[in-house]
Amino acid sequence: MPPEKASFAEFAAADASELAEMDTLGMAAALEMAEEAVRSGEVPVGAVILDTTGRVIGRGFNRCISDHDPTGHAEIVALRDAASRVGNYRLPGLALYVTLEPCIMCMGALLHARLARVVFGASDPKTGACGSVLDVPSYRQLNHHTTVVGGVMGEECATRLQDFFRERRRAAKAARQAQREIQQNG
Repeated sequence: MPPEKASFAEFAAADASELAEMDTLGMAAALEMAEEAVRSGEVPVGAVILDTTGRVIGRGFNRCISDHDPTGHAEIVALRDAASRVGNYRLPGLALYVTLEPCIMCMGALLHARLARVVFGASDPKTGACGSVLDVPSYRQLNHHTTVVGGVMGEECATRLQDFFRERRRAAKAARQAQREIQQNG
């Protein structure tokens, strides 16, 4: 792991290859959290927050369904976990890795937390706020800016989401078919 540095900006300036390695490790950890989401019956989105040494400071996965909480996105859960561990709502110098491009709610929270970097896997053409639908980080009028990197292990992240929704559609179709058979034979 790279030596501890004050921030990811200094880290990136020091060694781009180590930063790329850190991004891969961070996204792999986020994908593990996405699998936790699936086991909990949630959409497979996972997030982790790392410091420049690669230490996990916070983690989360989607919890909207299980918590009956529209703000229960993986990013928000990871922010809450990290802020609680650090004892501060500001998380400067840290990086969030998430398997899906953040929405506008999450991007707003990530900016307020003062994260140094946001790294996402798959783009979200329906609600993405880092360039797909909106590009919140590009607004220079905002009082805080963070580096955003997209597409890290993007194909793997997208495939995980596609497989999940494909299986959901298959299960729903099977349930409809079983209901029709019951009605016809009942």
